[in-house]
Amino acid sequence: MAGWSGLARRSGRRTFRDRRDAGRVLAQALAAYQGRDDLLVLGLARGGVPVGWEVASELRAPLDVFLVRKLGVPQWEELAMGAVASGGGLVVNDDLMRNLGISQQALRDTIERETEELNRRERAYRGDRPAADPKAKVAIIVDDGIATGASMLAAVRAVRAAQPKSIVVAVPVGPMSACKQLSREADDVVCATMPESFEAVGQVYEDFHQVSDDEVRELLAKPTR
Repeated sequence: MAGWSGLARRSGRRTFRDRRDAGRVLAQALAAYQGRDDLLVLGLARGGVPVGWEVASELRAPLDVFLVRKLGVPQWEELAMGAVASGGGLVVNDDLMRNLGISQQALRDTIERETEELNRRERAYRGDRPAADPKAKVAIIVDDGIATGASMLAAVRAVRAAQPKSIVVAVPVGPMSACKQLSREADDVVCATMPESFEAVGQVYEDFHQVSDDEVRELLAKPTR
């Protein structure tokens, strides 16, 4: 099932003007998928949507938003103990929870809170429009980059449950370790650049502003084909 794309490159000098520029570069790396009529591009909200729009536009494919919410450790929200995704995908770092003594009740409370926020954002971005169905599609899941890979892994598992034809993970940047880990669950992984000294996704962007809800809605309403 899993695959590792030969298009992945290790150049640490690759930088992008912004997410739209990164999306155009990523689309070139995905050129092998162009012309298929069974494509669906899913942009992880929020930062993956501008990247995903450029990919979808170049591949002449429909675009939809896909949400993943980090499950932050209680009193230490920046540290993720897992992630929850649209459709109920869930990833939990059992080792971290055990080492920090986090209870199952604390995990359940966090899942409930983040799922509620995930559903609120889905309604805000999509309105009454139903979510795109990945069943029997080649689902290309796009983000502006990956760090630990936990959010993308939750997305992959949630999309897999919808029975797509295959799943492609596509990102402009990420560490080789995380990309290889994702290749065990995705059918293909395309990462435009993998810096040898990876520190953060934003290190390869000149403009890495926080994407607003309005920007997400505008791009979702803008045709890609």
